Amino acid sequence: MTLPPFDLHRPQSLEEATQLLERYGDDAALYCGGTELLLLLKLGFASFGQLVDLKGIEELRGLRADNGTLVIGAAATHREVERDRLVLERLPALAAMERGVANIRVRTVGTLGGNLCFSDPHSDPATFLLALDAEVECRRGSGPPRRVPIGEFTVGAYQTALQPGELLTAVRVPVPPEGTRIVHRKLRFHERPAVTVTCAVRSENGGVADARIAVGSVGVVPVRATEAERLLASGQPVTAAAEAAAGVAGAVEDANGSVEYKENLVRVLVERALMEALA
Repeated sequence: MTLPPFDLHRPQSLEEATQLLERYGDDAALYCGGTELLLLLKLGFASFGQLVDLKGIEELRGLRADNGTLVIGAAATHREVERDRLVLERLPALAAMERGVANIRVRTVGTLGGNLCFSDPHSDPATFLLALDAEVECRRGSGPPRRVPIGEFTVGAYQTALQPGELLTAVRVPVPPEGTRIVHRKLRFHERPAVTVTCAVRSENGGVADARIAVGSVGVVPVRATEAERLLASGQPVTAAAEAAAGVAGAVEDANGSVEYKENLVRVLVERALMEALA
């Protein structure tokens, strides 16, 4: 497999990247790690005459803390996130999730921002970040930043809420309150998740004070199982919450299995994740 011919651009600023997008329109594609895009080009599933490499934009790199929120540059690789000192200290569950993404080659090159922008329905980070009420920060050139909740950013398979000329610049992940237990579980085939589940539970006085449950990789977009969260917080058994999560997962039939099969996987994984979080 060989790449089709293209012109390569390496902007050094967001302004320059936006100008390139405006100049070339639909013939331009942004990339940073390129683990998904370059494979599509090799397979002939996509064609772009202009590729814009974002790795040289310093503003897209790095990771910092901001009033209880981890701010991760869009160009930070999965490997950088999983090994970052701040992540390991303040949100080790994020590091653990990133450690399970694909393989070491992909994690070393692929970026968190690129993963979210590609919007592959089979994604670990999107499900995890949805459960933690994360946001993405987007900017067009030198304009003001725009924050979008993860649940609104991913609008469909390979579709996002990015506006023309806009780039995802950072991912903002709130650090949950002390006492919150986060469990991320998945079943995968050939390194691609067939079902992903993230449960974040905070217990208080022998009961559930707060619960967040997200399910992904079985449908077009990851979803929050809000009814399952309500059931768990009201004292209903874990099995009832797992059943409710399976019902709203939005499973679709594909090469990984039927709708019924996927819903059963969701039911099992949510129950196991909740039991572990509550243990």
